[in-house]
Amino acid sequence: MQTARLALDPHFTVGRINRNIFGGFVEHLGRHVYDGIHEPGHATADDEGFRGDVIDLVRELGVSTIRYPGGNFVSGFRWEDSVGPREQRPRRLDLAWHSTETNQVGMHEFASWLGKVGSDLMLAVNLGTRGTSEALELLEYSNLPKGTALAEARMANGRPDPFGVKIWCLGNEMDGWWQLGHRSADDYGKLASRTAKAMRQLDPSIELVVCGSSSAHMPTFGEWERVVLSHTYDDVDYISCHAYYEEKNGDLASFLASAVDMDHFIESVVATADHVKAVRGSSKTINISFDEWNVWYLSRFEDVEKIQGLDNWPVAPRLLEDHYSVADAVVVGNLLISLLRHADRVTSASLAQLVNVIAPIMTEPGGPAWRQTTFFPFALTSALARGVVLELKLDAGTYGTSQYGVVPVVDAVATHDDATGATAVFLVNRSQTEEVTVTIDVAALDDLDRVDAQSLYDTDVYAKNTLEEPERVTMKPNTSATLERGVVTITLPAVSWTAVSLA
Repeated sequence: MQTARLALDPHFTVGRINRNIFGGFVEHLGRHVYDGIHEPGHATADDEGFRGDVIDLVRELGVSTIRYPGGNFVSGFRWEDSVGPREQRPRRLDLAWHSTETNQVGMHEFASWLGKVGSDLMLAVNLGTRGTSEALELLEYSNLPKGTALAEARMANGRPDPFGVKIWCLGNEMDGWWQLGHRSADDYGKLASRTAKAMRQLDPSIELVVCGSSSAHMPTFGEWERVVLSHTYDDVDYISCHAYYEEKNGDLASFLASAVDMDHFIESVVATADHVKAVRGSSKTINISFDEWNVWYLSRFEDVEKIQGLDNWPVAPRLLEDHYSVADAVVVGNLLISLLRHADRVTSASLAQLVNVIAPIMTEPGGPAWRQTTFFPFALTSALARGVVLELKLDAGTYGTSQYGVVPVVDAVATHDDATGATAVFLVNRSQTEEVTVTIDVAALDDLDRVDAQSLYDTDVYAKNTLEEPERVTMKPNTSATLERGVVTITLPAVSWTAVSLA
């Protein structure tokens, strides 16, 4: 049996956890909105048509901010279509996903849903097919209390008080060839700077996210960030990162180490942002909004799911409905470890997405909603990670991968809340064959007398929760955890994610 050791000390910290790191993402894509969060005929639907069973699950998931309405969708979106009387809203073609958007769920309805799930709105503006003027109009409609035609229109549409949107995304993945309005870093940087300056003239209190690379593997990665920030450094608060991972060609060993790539991505963007900071002689620090991340089997979409045809524009088609395994959930848990490990610079993040579309929650029209395997690590981490992230001293064995070279078998992060004294440790065992016994030195943490541990694992690493077996995979108590004389000892099953709670 392999072993690993780590030590915790509350005097040495990485940074304070911003709750926005536990954000989500809702895009008008596939069955996410229609048949996902909104199904008027469902047995649990409320008077606005929102599924009550989904609301309960989103609340359980513990999502802070929710990025909306895209994603690729936003680059062809006219926000005016989504407000006003429903019967007057136009049906539009969504070129991003080759679908028809009915606009029956719009900004007002979505904001109402957010109130029900207890999350805040993070709004993206269209800088693909539109520009500064339309972004200003949306901001005025959203945040101005009263006194103009747009503010009065919002009030007439049933919202007397402003939406009060704090965080705004300046477009989406503008580095990508697939994006409507795709442009060079230089052109996008100039447009984003103009738009940011104008938006701040209207509402100086907002926080702005400029588009970084849509993947660390884009040919423009690094140079894109440098050029965009050279235009926008003084105008924005965040630069975005997007990353998706999937198991390819049966290479489970590399897939389980996906967080190594996320670590490198974050650290590279931080280095580039700080380079621009140094060149400009600025005292301001740009943080990261990792506002799209997940496991996504993109190759399945490229090969099978793409919708085509001039006369084929379905409403709410089944798209990107990945069914997640235990291995996928372990990777998602490890990606959360990576985000927390960089809490000093990653201060906003959005799991993409929430319901049906590459999502932790699945629904069946007229039927049940259930938790995918990836639901569990997100929900537990959101519930337990409070206060600050601690620096870790981790000593673990290694193994080789074809994609990332030699990587640690065990990965971990720990958090500590000064106010309550509660401490949480999140651990991953990447070994496909061996358990690992971990000893955690917690002597520097005072008055600990209780340890609770739960692990996600299965004898079949590809086991999934489905409509037929919605509870095939759940968290299991890890009864191996003990606390004696300032040392926690726990055994991690092969291919597992574990949450340890100390109090």
